[in-house]
Amino acid sequence: MIVVYRGLHCPVCETYLGKLQTVASDFVAKGVDLVAISMDPVDRAEKAKADWGLSDVPVAYGLTEDVARSWGLWISSTIKEAETDVFAEPGTFWVRPDGRLYLIDIATMPFARPDLEILLSKVGAMGNGYPARGTRAG
Repeated sequence: MIVVYRGLHCPVCETYLGKLQTVASDFVAKGVDLVAISMDPVDRAEKAKADWGLSDVPVAYGLTEDVARSWGLWISSTIKEAETDVFAEPGTFWVRPDGRLYLIDIATMPFARPDLEILLSKVGAMGNGYPARGTRAG
């Protein structure tokens, strides 16, 4: 499960990733590898990991704008001093072991994110053969 967050500047991201921290071991116990990633550079990603107490959530950094756009993510420009100049809006992706996408949830706003408890309860669907839906959309 790849969780794209806006960056260190985002208090909503801090709350959401804090919730992910509380259920991270449950996802891992069900066979889900987790990573949170942003367009932040390494120093800001490490600060987010430390300040937000993300001991069980690997935090990656350096997502490029080109890659974020290729994933269908919305891109924002700064409107506040604390924000980086450009950053990706949130997204959640489930990637099957063979590399195919199973679930995509993207948002244009920081407060629109999938419920982690619901996602956790649906991990078994992929393993039980429930097909990815929306395959005719693209």
